Amino acid sequence: MLAIINARVYTGTGQVLPEAAILASEGRIVAVGPEVRIPPEAAVIDARGNPVTPGLVEAHGHVGLANEGVGAEGDDVNERIDPVTPHARALDGIHARDRGFEDFLQGGITTVQVKPGSANIFGGSMTAVKTRRLPTVDAMVVRENTGMKAALGENPKRAHGAEKDRAPYTRMGSAAIMREWLFRAGEYRRKREAGEKGADYDARLDALQPVVRGKVPLRIHCHRADDMLTAVRIAEEFDIPYTLEHASQGFKIAEYLAHRGVSCAVGPSMSREAKVELEGVGFETAVAFARHGVPYCLTTDHPVIRALYLHMIAGIASASGVGDAGALAAVTLSAARHIGIDDRVGSLEEGKDADLVLWSGDPLDGRSRALSVIVDGEIAYEES
Repeated sequence: MLAIINARVYTGTGQVLPEAAILASEGRIVAVGPEVRIPPEAAVIDARGNPVTPGLVEAHGHVGLANEGVGAEGDDVNERIDPVTPHARALDGIHARDRGFEDFLQGGITTVQVKPGSANIFGGSMTAVKTRRLPTVDAMVVRENTGMKAALGENPKRAHGAEKDRAPYTRMGSAAIMREWLFRAGEYRRKREAGEKGADYDARLDALQPVVRGKVPLRIHCHRADDMLTAVRIAEEFDIPYTLEHASQGFKIAEYLAHRGVSCAVGPSMSREAKVELEGVGFETAVAFARHGVPYCLTTDHPVIRALYLHMIAGIASASGVGDAGALAAVTLSAARHIGIDDRVGSLEEGKDADLVLWSGDPLDGRSRALSVIVDGEIAYEES
């Protein structure tokens, strides 16, 4: 049993409790408020008036797949052998001892959705894990198969058309391949359910079943506004759940996305314009989404931007016009909703996982540091 007392508590739901306590037991939050009774057997952390927030949530990262300081041997982000690899699973490639997890804890991030990269039209399934490193990655899992990675834009063209002399060469080709495989997955489902002959097991089509059945979203990498429109067009044609990942030029079509209620993971907003589709990358999209009511969260796309800076990105978004409440939500509860795990993490509420961060100062101030990071009621990081 663990208690944090004398804290300025940001619940993650928009509420700020100037002086409150949090009690956790068996990995879950038991009580939050100004009059929490602390049992004598509880281990107590005195916040001394400092802020406590929910553990931050990174909705789009590659930690454990892009291993820190290893080089080619530790690069397990993209399976480049074929543009269609939905049967690949991030869980099978995550290295639980990747030093990158240290960045996440030091930055106050307690949960991350780990995704395959964007070299392929279909890149594989993703998983949400806690960042407290355990002996096995399986013990770190919050939820397996939280979505299917897909990609449009420059990356599939470069990885296959330009480098391997095969489709897709163009944006038309990328969209055609995406449509082809979604149609094939639907036919595979129909034939298997009908017990038709010739409907033999196919690993790639089988991996797409949770998407075409509406169980998990297709999470589509797209930066440029026209790629985002193609993503929406295809997803709506096949009536499948989907999210947009990066959405760098989302400010150009914010009203369109708001009308459809499309959830977007925005970022990495602090990166440079490294390629043509990143023209205009910055915080304008987050501000436009906040103004128009587009559901969104903020991401570092670790290791593109170190996860350590997620709270700083939220601070810049706030200063750019998102506001403090919206910015904090974008790295806590809104990020958890984007992943589909807000029943477990993202806010400090009774019954949720005891994931929380004690900060040295305002969590949106770049000068603030995570003093203590608690994951599932256990201290996972303390500033030395």
